[in-house]
Amino acid sequence: MYENQTREQTTAVLAAVDLGEYDVDISLAELAELAATMGIQSAAELVQKRDSLERATAIGAGKLAELALCVQNTGADLVIFDCELTAVQLRNIEEACGVPVLDRTMLILEIFASRARSREGKLQVELARNRYLLPRLTGVGTALSRLGGGGGGAGAGARRGKGETKLELDRRHLRRRITALEQQLRELAARRDQMRRRRQKDEIPTVAIVGYTNVGKSTLLNALTGAGVLAEDKLFATLDPSARALTLPDGRKVLLVDTVGLVRRLPHHLVEAFHSTLEEAAYADLILNVCDISSPEVADQIQVTLDLLKELQVEDTPVLTVLNKCDKLESLPQTVGKHTVLISAATGQGLSELLQKIADLLPATSRRLRMLIPYHQGGLVAEIREEGKIFSEEYEEQGIRLDALVSVKLLHKVRPYVLS
Repeated sequence: MYENQTREQTTAVLAAVDLGEYDVDISLAELAELAATMGIQSAAELVQKRDSLERATAIGAGKLAELALCVQNTGADLVIFDCELTAVQLRNIEEACGVPVLDRTMLILEIFASRARSREGKLQVELARNRYLLPRLTGVGTALSRLGGGGGGAGAGARRGKGETKLELDRRHLRRRITALEQQLRELAARRDQMRRRRQKDEIPTVAIVGYTNVGKSTLLNALTGAGVLAEDKLFATLDPSARALTLPDGRKVLLVDTVGLVRRLPHHLVEAFHSTLEEAAYADLILNVCDISSPEVADQIQVTLDLLKELQVEDTPVLTVLNKCDKLESLPQTVGKHTVLISAATGQGLSELLQKIADLLPATSRRLRMLIPYHQGGLVAEIREEGKIFSEEYEEQGIRLDALVSVKLLHKVRPYVLS
């Protein structure tokens, strides 16, 4: 019934309950990718159609017996469920299969933990893990057993009391740790808010890269800025956000921010834990929604991002859809939308058009002008230099000829000296 798998690496049986809420085949394929990211190979897949999750085992007693047989025949090291499981369900499935059991959220959290590098990223991962673990603390094993060693008498009662106390101690410890993590993240968020206000005061536009994981966001950041951030063909290859300066064709400098990647059905509390990172998109002047045009699920990838932006209440910020990996297509689409651009971050195709689109869509904070400033207005040249950027400066008989990027705040002052 099931093929035996080699034991060269960790293998898992992937299990899913089809409730009719989403395409279970696509979701299982993504679960297999998530597992592969952690070096886990799929040994077999098992799907059970139900109207709702069975309270004790998620899939029901009959299917659980089939799952246990599947684990035995394939020699799998663990079982991964494509849904969230309760503590009772986890315990019952582990007892029946005889191997550790992970659910979708646990697997994502393990990936996050292995990818986090910055202090904030590590704090966010720990917070999400603790929030997820808190309601799943149960009296499993001798150390936490409510019944202790069993039997009657005062000794058994003492054992029961110790078990309950241990469980409550663990819960209190988790609650205290969650509170401490939330406070540390609030302090980091306040610091980031100060930096954001400083950027706004200095009129530095921000462009946020958002999108489904593994669509080439980090590769795009590297291609545009030479950032040198990790870019691998794995889900959540990079978790910590990266920000780099980018110069546009009109001479303006912007801050390009790469955010954490998204997946279908990303648990809500994970979105909450990474809200401080994702909110960079909420405060951006322009959002790049990067998608993999070579993927058959490109429409779903776009929708995943749009749903998140809606959750972050980003409604007025312009969005530029960036269809990446066009080099993998046999033929390119004849037409794309007004706010859509085709690129290949790997080969550089379409990047110049992308930069021009970014410049066109960003709010005008400065303009590049050619001017002839009279010598008696020399102070104006100093203002232009301070607020913008001078590309060339020549001294002539009539005045100072400039090719410069001029802040919109100075346009009324320089207008009389602009050359046609």
